[in-house]
Amino acid sequence: MKTVVLLVDDEIPFVETMTKRLSKRDLTIVSAHSGPEALTKLDKEDHMDVVILDVKMPGMDGIEALKEIKKAHPLTEVIMLTGHATIETGIEGMKLGAFDYLMKPCDIDMLLQKVQEAKAKKDKHNEKITQARIQEIALRHGV
Repeated sequence: MKTVVLLVDDEIPFVETMTKRLSKRDLTIVSAHSGPEALTKLDKEDHMDVVILDVKMPGMDGIEALKEIKKAHPLTEVIMLTGHATIETGIEGMKLGAFDYLMKPCDIDMLLQKVQEAKAKKDKHNEKITQARIQEIALRHGV
C-alpha cells in the first residue's frame, strides 16, 4: 500500500512541483495550503501516514499547526520544512513532537528517506497498540 503524505505549504507552485516529484516516487500526495485546511483534511481522512509541513505560513504557522496536529492525531508523524532564517523554529518543532525538519529547498531523496523513516515509526507505534489491544482482549477472556 502506498504511503499517504499530506503536503502543507502556502506556496502553491511549491506544492504542485513537490506533488509531481513525490508522486513519481510512489507516494500518494494530498495537499493543503494552510494549517486549518491541513487539520480539516486530517480529521476527514484518517489514513494519512506523514505530514510534510512548512514552518512559515500566514495565519496559522507551522508550529501552531504542529501543536494542533499532535493534539488531535498524536501518531501522525510530521516533517517540518524550514528556511534558513527559521532554523530555530525547526528545532522548536522537534521539541513539540515533529519527526524531523529539513531546510528548504530540500533534497528530494533526503525528503523521501525521511518520509519512509517517519512512516516506519508510525507503523511501529500502530503495531504496538494493536498488540496491546490483543493482549487486553486475551486477558479479559482468560486466554
